[in-house]
Amino acid sequence: MFVDLLIGAIFAMSLLPITTGYCAYSYGRSFWLWFALGIFLPIVSYFILFALILRQQLDHGQRLLTEAKAILAEAEEAERVRENS
Repeated sequence: MFVDLLIGAIFAMSLLPITTGYCAYSYGRSFWLWFALGIFLPIVSYFILFALILRQQLDHGQRLLTEAKAILAEAEEAERVRENS
Protein backbone atom coordinates (compact mmCIF):
# COMPACT_ATOMS: atom_id res chain seq x y z
CA MET A 1 0.00 0.00 0.00
CA PHE A 2 2.86 2.37 0.78
CA VAL A 3 4.44 1.70 -2.63
CA ASP A 4 1.13 2.53 -4.34
CA LEU A 5 0.90 5.82 -2.49
CA LEU A 6 4.53 6.60 -3.30
CA ILE A 7 4.02 5.93 -7.02
CA GLY A 8 0.85 8.05 -7.00
CA ALA A 9 2.66 10.92 -5.27
CA ILE A 10 5.57 10.79 -7.73
CA PHE A 11 3.12 10.83 -10.65
CA ALA A 12 1.16 13.75 -9.18
CA MET A 13 4.34 15.74 -8.51
CA SER A 14 5.70 15.16 -12.02
CA LEU A 15 2.49 16.08 -13.84
CA LEU A 16 3.07 19.86 -13.81
CA PRO A 17 6.78 19.67 -14.80
CA ILE A 18 5.93 17.35 -17.68
CA THR A 19 3.17 19.69 -18.83
CA THR A 20 5.48 22.70 -18.57
CA GLY A 21 8.24 20.89 -20.47
CA TYR A 22 5.85 19.79 -23.22
CA CYS A 23 4.44 23.30 -23.67
CA ALA A 24 7.96 24.71 -23.83
CA TYR A 25 9.05 22.10 -26.37
CA SER A 26 5.96 22.83 -28.49
CA TYR A 27 7.08 26.44 -28.78
CA GLY A 28 10.71 25.66 -29.59
CA ARG A 29 12.17 25.89 -26.10
CA SER A 30 14.20 23.32 -24.19
CA PHE A 31 12.06 20.53 -22.68
CA TRP A 32 14.64 19.58 -20.04
CA LEU A 33 15.26 23.13 -18.89
CA TRP A 34 11.57 23.79 -18.36
CA PHE A 35 11.04 20.34 -16.85
CA ALA A 36 13.74 21.11 -14.27
CA LEU A 37 12.23 24.52 -13.59
CA GLY A 38 8.86 22.82 -13.20
CA ILE A 39 10.29 20.50 -10.57
CA PHE A 40 11.95 23.23 -8.50
CA LEU A 41 9.44 26.07 -9.10
CA PRO A 42 6.25 24.30 -10.23
CA ILE A 43 3.65 27.07 -10.29
CA VAL A 44 6.08 29.93 -10.97
CA SER A 45 7.63 28.21 -14.00
CA TYR A 46 4.21 27.49 -15.47
CA PHE A 47 3.19 31.15 -15.30
CA ILE A 48 6.56 32.36 -16.62
CA LEU A 49 6.25 30.02 -19.61
CA PHE A 50 2.65 31.18 -20.14
CA ALA A 51 3.83 34.81 -20.18
CA LEU A 52 6.61 34.03 -22.67
CA ILE A 53 4.23 32.17 -24.99
CA LEU A 54 1.64 34.94 -24.72
CA ARG A 55 4.26 37.57 -25.53
CA GLN A 56 5.35 35.54 -28.55
CA GLN A 57 1.77 35.12 -29.77
CA LEU A 58 0.96 38.81 -29.36
CA ASP A 59 4.02 39.81 -31.41
CA HIS A 60 2.58 40.32 -34.90
CA GLY A 61 5.90 39.75 -36.68
CA GLN A 62 6.55 36.49 -34.82
CA ARG A 63 3.03 35.26 -35.58
CA LEU A 64 3.51 36.01 -39.30
CA LEU A 65 6.86 34.19 -39.25
CA THR A 66 5.25 31.13 -37.64
CA GLU A 67 2.48 31.12 -40.25
CA ALA A 68 5.02 31.47 -43.07
CA LYS A 69 7.01 28.52 -41.72
CA ALA A 70 3.84 26.40 -41.62
CA ILE A 71 2.95 27.34 -45.20
CA LEU A 72 6.48 26.56 -46.37
CA ALA A 73 6.43 23.17 -44.61
CA GLU A 74 3.11 22.30 -46.28
CA ALA A 75 4.45 23.32 -49.70
CA GLU A 76 7.60 21.24 -49.22
CA GLU A 77 5.52 18.23 -48.18
CA ALA A 78 3.26 18.64 -51.23
CA GLU A 79 6.34 18.86 -53.46
CA ARG A 80 7.76 15.68 -51.91
CA VAL A 81 4.49 13.84 -52.46
CA ARG A 82 4.32 15.06 -56.06
CA GLU A 83 7.90 13.92 -56.74
CA ASN A 84 7.24 10.45 -55.30
CA SER A 85 4.11 9.95 -57.39
